[in-house]
Amino acid sequence: MKRAKQSSAAIFTCFLLTCSAAVAQQIAVTNPASLDLKYALAEVTTYHGEQALKLTEKEPGQIAALAVVKNLTFSNGTIDVDVSGAPTKGTFEGARGFIGIAFRMQSDSTHYEAFYVRPTNGRTDDQLRRNHSTQYVSEPDWPWERLRKENPGVYESYADMQPGEWMHLRIVVDGINAKLYVGNAFQPCLLVHDLKMGEKEGAVALWIGPGTEGYFRNLKITK
Repeated sequence: MKRAKQSSAAIFTCFLLTCSAAVAQQIAVTNPASLDLKYALAEVTTYHGEQALKLTEKEPGQIAALAVVKNLTFSNGTIDVDVSGAPTKGTFEGARGFIGIAFRMQSDSTHYEAFYVRPTNGRTDDQLRRNHSTQYVSEPDWPWERLRKENPGVYESYADMQPGEWMHLRIVVDGINAKLYVGNAFQPCLLVHDLKMGEKEGAVALWIGPGTEGYFRNLKITK
């Protein structure tokens, strides 16, 4: 009887694993035809020995550049991606290599939630800048400036990173809660319990901020 129960449990576990695998979708970011560019230029290249999508601004400015994944709707689940960001040559002094992922993006492409990182902050000698290595925003109503002013330290955190080097990002979304993991960490470095747009669904996009040269590979979405 005990063996039968163990066998049933094993079969059930395998069933769950199979179901989980069935809803994991690998996105071919190195196929520009699968992406809808917003204020961005994209090219397929080899970066640090890996095939990747290079994303830069179409025109320098203060607007994030986006590559929206076509024919994909996301509400709850997990987003995994490898990224590398660094300031472009000759850009403004405050550039930090801003790079991340936007999710639950609405059809106007201006309303979305996002997590991004500031790679140049990761190992600076300025502790305050280190504390601003990761960031949550909800555009356009809750940009980083407003969140930092009204809730200092709540929507930003530290994580180890370097500009121009590959790092793994994992975003886990459930209702109005979201977690950001950086690198191979088993614990999230940033927790958000009040996603500002509420429980919505929308698109997923590769995201870079002003003055950034960004690279993306291995985008996987599990729902």
